[in-house]
Order: sequence, then C-alpha cells, then structure tokens
Amino acid sequence: MHIANRISRLGTETAFEVLIKARALEAEGKSVIHLEIGEPDFDTPPNVIQAAKDALDNGFTHYGPAAGLPEARTAIANYINKTRGYDLYDADNVVITPGAKPIMFYGMMACIDEGDEVIYPNPGFPIYESVINFLGAIPVPLPLLEEKEFRFDVKDLEDRITPKTRMVIINTPQNPTGGILTSDDLKRIAELAVKHDLIVLSDEIYSQVTYGDFQHTSITEFEGMPERTIILDGFSKTFAMTGWRLGYGLFPKHIAKIVAKLQTNCTSCTSSFSQIAGVEALDDRTLPFVAEFLERFKNRRDLIVDGLNEIEGFHCLRPHGAFYVFPNITGTGMTSQEIADYLLYDAGVACLSGTAFGAHGEGFIRFSYANSIENIQEALRRISVAMKKRK
Repeated sequence: MHIANRISRLGTETAFEVLIKARALEAEGKSVIHLEIGEPDFDTPPNVIQAAKDALDNGFTHYGPAAGLPEARTAIANYINKTRGYDLYDADNVVITPGAKPIMFYGMMACIDEGDEVIYPNPGFPIYESVINFLGAIPVPLPLLEEKEFRFDVKDLEDRITPKTRMVIINTPQNPTGGILTSDDLKRIAELAVKHDLIVLSDEIYSQVTYGDFQHTSITEFEGMPERTIILDGFSKTFAMTGWRLGYGLFPKHIAKIVAKLQTNCTSCTSSFSQIAGVEALDDRTLPFVAEFLERFKNRRDLIVDGLNEIEGFHCLRPHGAFYVFPNITGTGMTSQEIADYLLYDAGVACLSGTAFGAHGEGFIRFSYANSIENIQEALRRISVAMKKRK
C-alpha cells in the first residue's frame, strides 16, 4: 500500500520510545527507575475525579460542540484572565481539545503555509519541529543557552527573522530545560513580533509549575500580542491529569473558529464528562492540591540537582520551572545518546538524550523528577555507581 510522502516528515516523542525499551527490560526481570516521562506521579485531585463521576451520572455522555462545552470554555477564559492578571478573553477565544498537542497542530495548520519559516526553541519539545516539517514549512532552530539559564538570546531571534518568517514558538517554563523567559525577554519578543507581523505560539503548559520568586509571565500581557498569539495550555501538568487528555488553546476569535472547524474534521469534539471535570479542576477548591504538588516538586528538584552535582562529569543548573533537569554531561566524555543508553542498560535509570530535543541538546541529558523522593535517591545512587565503574 502506498504511503503518503508527508508521513516521512513526521517525527516522534522519544520519551515513549525509551519507555518501551525500559518496559522490555522490566519484562526480563530488571529494575528500572523511570525518569524519562514528563508525567506527574500524583493522582488527580479527588474532587476532580468526583466531578467526572457526577457528570457521567448526569448524562454528560454525548457529543458536545466542536470548540467545547460553553461552561468549560467560559471557565478556561476566566482562569486564564485570573492567572495572567488581565481581562482579555471570553469563551469565544477558547477551543478545548483531547490533550494540548492538537493546539499546536491545529494552530500551525491554520496559520502556516508551505515554505513559511517557523522559529522554535532548540533544545525544545520535539513535536514543534515535527509539525513544522509535516506541514511543509521550514524549521528554524533557536538555541537555548546554558549560560543564560537556558533562555535564548533575543538578538539571536532577531537575526533569524526573514521575510519568510511567519511564526515564532516560545515555551516558558520550558521543556526540557526548566528555563523561564523573563518579562524583559518577552517584551522584546513582543516588539519583534509586532514589528515583523509575526504570529506567536506560546506554549504555557507549565505556567503554574514555577518555584520561589519565579512567576510565569505570558507574552499576551504586552501591547499588540493578544491579537497575534496562540496560547497553548492544558490540565495534564498542573492538575496531574495526563490520562484525561484535556487541553485547550486561546486564539484571536477568527482563528478560534477555524481551529474549531479543524477539530470537527478530526475528532468531532472533546469528551463532555472530562470537560466538566476540567471545570472543577479550575475551581479554587483544587488550589490546595496544586500547592502540595508544587512543594513536593520543589523538594525533588533540589534533591536531584544537588545529587547530580556531586557526580563527577555532571553539571546541573537549578531550574526555575516545570519538573525537569537538564544536566551538562560533557565532563563524562560521552555523547548524550551514549550516556542515556549506558544509564538505562547498566544502571537501570531511564532518561532522555538531549538530542531527543534537537541538535542543540548534544552534551546534555534530561531527567524528569516527577517521581518519588525514594526513587530519585535510588536513581542517584545507581548513576553514581555506574559512572565510577567507567573510570
């Protein structure tokens, strides 16, 4: 059977490939600590689970509007306005999707033509580059710099803008590095977007996962940006709802209508009962659970950063957001893929090569610390023993 040429341009998410390898080792009886998947190990808050049960009992088992249930869209608009500190959005700006990935897919599909250039962070979430390539656009990587705490230099962004540039993708807090763009960074990016008439896809899925004095700022807070920005967000990371597949985007209203039409053609709609659960997640009743999640993430972050920095050949910055560390491993003398394979097969610790997130990830590996204190401690012990064996 003939396979369309465009399929060859699709990439993948390496975390799931590593998970398959790790599961195969476990099937052989080997112990593996999973630090490869970006998934909170907490259960969804009980009030959210109960809301879904009640929704099923109350008949939310049918089709809903393509863009989402009106009450859910309104709750999301209110939540975004509240957490970003403005009053910009209403339900007509919102499209709810099965997970947040469709927002980047639909958003790019709606706004990018073949041959357009899209600037995106590298190392960065691999699906950005995959979708750009799939659509026949031209990916333009923008390096994240360790010396800038994994922010990019805005001058580097400016230098990459050409007459063909159509979109800039930003992600703050960032996967895989945990870096956060500053308010000044975002202001300067906004000025470039307005000057060059660019669309910004702002991936804010980790917006509520920040530590200490580092707070999330959305680029939509700056003049001229709401009308040219797609906000990508969802329930998976903040509310430990990865398996619910519940994401959303906020768009200029004319783009929201186009994205809703794309959803009609792809999935019809997002499940109704899960949207009712999402409304409950955004309620203040869920805040204590989120605060507890953040405190536990912070303790895990400090444990893994301090532990990695005691291992010869590793140098690890303390990230300000998300739940990943991205240690520099050049001191080991191994490539990123070599050390990721070595730790999996010899130490029983699953992690990801930095190159899984783009060419500029060479020299780094990513660990997710969305795992228990006990497992992180054991992983650090195994890594230390494995690295000493190589001397």
